[in-house]
Amino acid sequence: MTFEESRKLAQALDRGRAAIMEAAGRGEITADDVSRLRREIFANGLITRDEADALFWLETSTTAQSPCWTAFLVEAITDHVVWQSRPTGVVNEAQGEWLLQRADACESLNGLAALVNVLAEAHRVPMWFLAAVRARAARDWPGVRELREAA
Repeated sequence: MTFEESRKLAQALDRGRAAIMEAAGRGEITADDVSRLRREIFANGLITRDEADALFWLETSTTAQSPCWTAFLVEAITDHVVWQSRPTGVVNEAQGEWLLQRADACESLNGLAALVNVLAEAHRVPMWFLAAVRARAARDWPGVRELREAA
């Protein structure tokens, strides 16, 4: 990577972090925030582990969320875990552990949605990961019981 490429990557990361901090500072994620996050975080074509961590942190730190937040969070996390790591389509042990830790910290429908979508899109996951996601779906995280009853 050239110096210029590194500089552009650092600038994109800074803009993504600024967008995350702005939304967290207000305590809500608006549709405009999601548009900005999508533009800034996907600007360089990949989502770093730091950005993925920051998105989970934003999930836990906001009270109001635009309906488009869920789709963005799920897409970003799935892209990071399933499609940007090599080999693509494979969730390894470390990725599975990281993802479960982040979802557990959220205990939210959005965190569960990210777990389920990773399972749906991955070609291969550790067997324990599948069992762990099923166990989390059976828990009474906020909103999960209501979702099961509505289904």
